[in-house]
Amino acid sequence: MVRRESHLRAALSLISRHPVVAILGARQVGKTTLARQLQGKFRGPVSWFDLEDPAHAARLAEPMLALRDLRGLVVIDEVQRAQGLFPVLRVLADRPSLPARFLLLGSASPDLRRQGAESLAGRIAHHPLPPLGPAETGWASLERLWLRGGFPRSFLARSDAHSAEWRREFISTFLERDLPQLGVTLPSQTLRRFWTMLAHFHGQIWNASEFARSFGVADTTVRGYLDGLTSTFLARQLQPWRENIAKRQVKSPKVYLSDSGLLHSLLGLESRAALENHPRLGASWEGFAIEVVVQTLGARPEECFFWATHAGAELDLLVVKDGKRMGFEFKRTETPSLTPSMRIALKDLGLDRLEVICAGRERFPLAERVMAVPLRLFRATAS
Repeated sequence: MVRRESHLRAALSLISRHPVVAILGARQVGKTTLARQLQGKFRGPVSWFDLEDPAHAARLAEPMLALRDLRGLVVIDEVQRAQGLFPVLRVLADRPSLPARFLLLGSASPDLRRQGAESLAGRIAHHPLPPLGPAETGWASLERLWLRGGFPRSFLARSDAHSAEWRREFISTFLERDLPQLGVTLPSQTLRRFWTMLAHFHGQIWNASEFARSFGVADTTVRGYLDGLTSTFLARQLQPWRENIAKRQVKSPKVYLSDSGLLHSLLGLESRAALENHPRLGASWEGFAIEVVVQTLGARPEECFFWATHAGAELDLLVVKDGKRMGFEFKRTETPSLTPSMRIALKDLGLDRLEVICAGRERFPLAERVMAVPLRLFRATAS
């Protein structure tokens, strides 16, 4: 088991300030394990409901009756299965003495977010739980984390073959069982085709028309497919940065699969040798490095962008956080060099700093406010 101390501290802090806290993340990402760790830190009684357990689900069939007399912390796992729970939580969260606080664990179905926004506005705080990052697995395991991805059972598997087997089963189960439970009613074969096609477009600018032609549907339909995977934390849409500068800028998002291990499984890559010889090697490393940087900085999705102009200038990642603009380029090489595109981004975006994340072993300056930083050393520069 990998302890996730930063997420544990964040969840405890939220519970101390809000009557309802929701930990949201993909299936099998470790939400229940984190809640068990949190249970050991909580001072007071803890009650637990797992809505995949028929007995627990039956107890919550009358949620007011089951919850109103409880004290301390009440954990409700797989909360997306509970119908009509959120209005009851609103009533319980508004009690003046606040005898109980509620920790909800669930996958981010659109219906779950809608119910929370409508019924618990001002009462609920959300904490997204991503797959494991190098701060949790150890930076020495960076290559293994890249190949296997950050789902705990995949990363901790006894061998690469066992890890690949787990990911294949996860993909099938997710498509056939989990997505329908989250309100996505598309045929599993259609979603598998879309997910696989998205893997081949990993790291590219979203082109709805091209996807729509491949599936014989409207642009809005394939956009719905993409939003469905994004809402379940399995895809990342990196939004374009747009501001009033005198250049025509790209307005569509870049798309990535959030977990490198799932990307490799969808591409049929089950070993390091197969990955090294694949044409999407660079795109895989870029997407993995973006996730590492975003997690290490603690940046929220609304703080992360990419930038590109129709004239060819671009920046892989722009993080606007705490009043600073930090730019990142990703080059899987040991000796990156300063490019004209970097100079343009540095000037036009007013970057406080630009870091070229590379595969080397030593940091070195490329220009004023521009530094080449090996991914394995990024933790030392993130502050």
